[in-house]
Amino acid sequence: MDLNKVMLIGRLGKDPELKYTQSGVAVVTFSIATSNQWKDTEGNKQEKTEWHNIKAWRGLAETCGSYLKKGSKVYVEGKLEMSTWESDGKKNYKTEINLDN
Repeated sequence: MDLNKVMLIGRLGKDPELKYTQSGVAVVTFSIATSNQWKDTEGNKQEKTEWHNIKAWRGLAETCGSYLKKGSKVYVEGKLEMSTWESDGKKNYKTEINLDN
């Protein structure tokens, strides 16, 4: 059995972007930031922020688009999905979290 599960708690970096496919299916995208804080060997506070690309579909997309705003603290669950494409002869990669909850 395999498992592809991501759970994050973070804050939205900007308002979600809700769009509809040509067939009328709702899709929302947004990014959330998660931060990690620690003290270095000299006792100075350090912080690192990671940004995560999020995508949701259908009813969940519409809910996210209606209720989430920049700065909202959210808990999300989903699975990692990587996409690749070529542009100007260069291969590009994007990792997103496709939401379940």
